[in-house]
Amino acid sequence: MNEFDQLYREVILDHYKNPRNHGLLDPADARAEGQNPLCGDEITVSVRLGEGDVIEEVGFDGRGCAISQAATSMLTDLVKGKTALEVAEMPKEALLDELGIPLTPVRLKCAILGLGVIKVALHKAKGTPLPEEWGTSTRDLVLD
Repeated sequence: MNEFDQLYREVILDHYKNPRNHGLLDPADARAEGQNPLCGDEITVSVRLGEGDVIEEVGFDGRGCAISQAATSMLTDLVKGKTALEVAEMPKEALLDELGIPLTPVRLKCAILGLGVIKVALHKAKGTPLPEEWGTSTRDLVLD
């Protein structure tokens, strides 16, 4: 493993052990939960929106593998200051680039669970578009 890969692994481990924005917001303007039944990951996301539907605060709670929890922690930092629409249109590659490590198809679902959940939360609260790839409409997210 080269130094670059090792650095990314350390960042992921840090987010897993010390998650950012951990804990749900009450009250929240948007909220959803999701799961990946293949590995048992569960994520709940809550969001507070400001003027112009800008994400001011985001919190999450969940359990699961290091990748799902760390990726969601990283995601919470990534979406602050963006509008609901910007997050709704955010490609999964934006989050995967933050992770910075190659993932197997199973681990890919772990990594993008939080992104799917926040997109569902914003869709339910603000009617933002929900990409067909998430395979759901207003129901909470389940990645099969």
